[in-house]
Amino acid sequence: ETKQMVSTQSTGLQLYNFGDTVSICFWKDNWRPTSFVDKIMKNLRSGLHVLCLLDIRVKEIDWSKMVRGKKVYEPPQFMSVNTAIDQILEIIKEKDNCDRELLNEDTLCVGIARLGTEGQIIKSGTLRRMATEDFGKPLHSLCIVGKLHPLEADMLRHFAVDKNDIPVI
Repeated sequence: ETKQMVSTQSTGLQLYNFGDTVSICFWKDNWRPTSFVDKIMKNLRSGLHVLCLLDIRVKEIDWSKMVRGKKVYEPPQFMSVNTAIDQILEIIKEKDNCDRELLNEDTLCVGIARLGTEGQIIKSGTLRRMATEDFGKPLHSLCIVGKLHPLEADMLRHFAVDKNDIPVI
């Protein structure tokens, strides 16, 4: 986790302004955990940014084949920034105790892909806007933005898909 936290400084968000890290996992038909949103809300109430680590599924057993006596693995899956945002937005629409003033479609975030490689991508904007952005191949991470320092806002404007999304502080 330390390596991921330090690497988030590439986004311009200051490390000491981050709260607890959350993990967002893929939903299955009958399993849709939502508790990570509570942790995001806790951080945002304190004005802290949130690093969201996105699910990676490798070497997952295909249980339908396992019951037939064959050990077969499902293809690897890597959660995208888009999937993570879609899940967050769906949860906040359905959750009764969600403070929609803090976490909504207009909340700022930073999408990160392949950080530290030649093809790295860093984009900032609202959750609504970032839900449709193309981040390309994995691996992806997401930062939900808390209270911004003026220098952080300047850096986010540098990565902004639409500079009007980022407030001038």
